[in-house]
Amino acid sequence: MDYTAYPRHDVLCIDMRSFYASVEAVKLGYNPMTVLLAVVGDPNRSGSIVLAASPALKSKYGISNVSRYFELPDDPELVIVPAHMADYLHMSIEITRLLNQYAPKEAIHPYSIDEVWVTVNGLEHLFGTPYHIATLIKQDILESFGLTCSIGIGDNKFLAKVVMDLHAKKSGIAECRYEDVQEKLWPFPIEKIWGIGSRMKRNLNGMGIITLGQLARFDQKQLKKRFGIMGEQMYWHAWGIDLSPVFGNFTKTEQKGFGHGISLLRDYTAKEVAVCILELCEEACRRARTANQAGKTIHLGIGYAKETGGGFSRSKSIDLPTNITMDMYHVCMQLFDNFYDGESKIRRVYVTLDHLFENGMTQLDLFDNRPKQKDIGFVMDRIRDKYGATSILRAASYTDAGITLERSKKIGGHYA
Repeated sequence: MDYTAYPRHDVLCIDMRSFYASVEAVKLGYNPMTVLLAVVGDPNRSGSIVLAASPALKSKYGISNVSRYFELPDDPELVIVPAHMADYLHMSIEITRLLNQYAPKEAIHPYSIDEVWVTVNGLEHLFGTPYHIATLIKQDILESFGLTCSIGIGDNKFLAKVVMDLHAKKSGIAECRYEDVQEKLWPFPIEKIWGIGSRMKRNLNGMGIITLGQLARFDQKQLKKRFGIMGEQMYWHAWGIDLSPVFGNFTKTEQKGFGHGISLLRDYTAKEVAVCILELCEEACRRARTANQAGKTIHLGIGYAKETGGGFSRSKSIDLPTNITMDMYHVCMQLFDNFYDGESKIRRVYVTLDHLFENGMTQLDLFDNRPKQKDIGFVMDRIRDKYGATSILRAASYTDAGITLERSKKIGGHYA
């Protein structure tokens, strides 16, 4: 591969080690790297998920963020704490502020609450080589917050991310340039590579592709024919090539639709789920009104309880774009009545409003009360903006089937 035609940058991918668990350990005065600590979504539920495990707990007992509370070992040294999402968000913001001391805002691209890319092009005269900059950042984060991180360095975001996942989590800091791809990446199984999930792994394995090196040597045209643009992207990634922007406003994307969903904490009946659907429609339409958008396609997804499995996902288009809650709700209930099997308990619900138009493009009918319904929606939005999300609710939200009150206490699905 001739890399001369491809851009070279100095990109760092910084990953906070066991972020939630490490934050909790520091709060409690423990060493994040040696304490046996688990962060549990809700310690009052035996089936609650383990959101984070300290490195020592992972190493000693194999606990990970797909484990459940009841799977935790009976160890007297084990520390179990509930999640505090507000603390993790605050710490993430503080770490980003620290990074602003090394790079301008447009060079910092948060990937998640505990992972961020930083482009350090041209900073050698201030801080030294990219490796030295990574060393300074790692030490600064440790001294400022007591937290440990892993840092990958590459010519682009993909290389920085992958070398961080494969090598830096063991060594602390690792670097991979174009010329290092064959040695540092190709020997690894494809499932170890960022962006390749279990389903894609099965497809590629079925084609005789086990390692990243085999993927790089596979015929590009066949990959594209089989997987479309994803196949082409995987091929170039196998050679370490990634043209993602490394500077600029990374968060500005066109809104495709407004969706809202929930995994329910217990089995819901058909009567109860109607309340849930109403509340989800309320939130989706509120977001659409805030963005001055209205949609013509309404989507409902239902997942059944584990015992029966399955569910359905259906959509319906309407004549006029809407962001009125009851318009969306009535369509969702039509879909529910048409496709629900009538027996299964329900554990997952999501709704989406898409095929968007500017709100002003909505045609009015002189013989209905749509203008009044729209006004009611905007008035409710303004009340909530001023006095809080739960300051005005529909009566159904106060029933046992309501979800809004409980969700208002959480950030990212977990208690703040």
